[in-house]
Amino acid sequence: STPDNASSSGGGEVVYEIGGGTTIHQEQDTQQATTSTTDTRTGNKDDDDSSPVDPLAKSEASKAEGNASFKAGDYLDAYDYYTDAIDACPGEPSGSALLKMREEFEEAEREKTAQRHQEEMDRRREHDRKEAEKRRQRAQNRIGEETAEESSDDSSDDNDDDEKEEDTSDAAAATPATFQPPEHPHGSKLAIYHANRAACSLHLNRPADCVEDCTIAIMLNPKYVKVYLRRASAHEALEQTEDALKDAKVALEIDPRNAAARRDVARLQKMEDERLEKLKEETLGKLKDLGNSILGNFGLSLDNFNAVQDPSSGSYSISFNQNAGSK
Repeated sequence: STPDNASSSGGGEVVYEIGGGTTIHQEQDTQQATTSTTDTRTGNKDDDDSSPVDPLAKSEASKAEGNASFKAGDYLDAYDYYTDAIDACPGEPSGSALLKMREEFEEAEREKTAQRHQEEMDRRREHDRKEAEKRRQRAQNRIGEETAEESSDDSSDDNDDDEKEEDTSDAAAATPATFQPPEHPHGSKLAIYHANRAACSLHLNRPADCVEDCTIAIMLNPKYVKVYLRRASAHEALEQTEDALKDAKVALEIDPRNAAARRDVARLQKMEDERLEKLKEETLGKLKDLGNSILGNFGLSLDNFNAVQDPSSGSYSISFNQNAGSK
């Protein structure tokens, strides 16, 4: 993994400061260049110099230093340079602020979900209570030899209203809100700085730190394919193959022609399938042990029961064999 000079859709520009000056004039004679440099060092600015100062100059210079260190294999120094680039990047919110905002948002959503669940349970209990009351009333009417036709029609209308209300509630619950981060004035650049620092963390065997920086970069640039793959590698290092597969699939969805993403999806899908199969076997083994511990009180075991699947319907039939398992 190499540091990024640009996001997935554009190029980067590195600004170098010479002699402490913030503005470089390309076509000047020796006397003018000397005067300009002297004025800049002493804090004086030529009245004729109206060139704007690049607000990302410090960040880009630190990124360039970080890129050089990264290519030389000095990942600790590169990490520090990219951190300097992040700290010098103007604008809000910062990466740490974005993580906090997302955490607060997700906590609020969890509370809303719990509240919706409680309201749904209360609504269902009230619905059941009303239905029980209607049944009791109809029974009383029959005992008194009164017709229940009108009551039945009313009951049907009420049930239709209840079903409509339930459908609306279920539809709202099935569409959870997602966090939408506020726009950063230099989001694409800041995403690169965090992505590059994430690459350092991966080389330094700090996968959790890599995941955090990648997450920030993705919030700043949701189409950053390289970062999804980088975070997938970090998740894999943390043995979180399910999350790794999700990131690889998103990367492939964004860029279907990306060969690395396609390879990662195929490899991680195989790993995830093997993990789920192993988990299934472990779960079935524990259930079998539990069943045998209970059946053992009756001198039986699960070996006394045979499950045979019907190929046409897919259903199972269970037969009992008294002598199975006894030798």
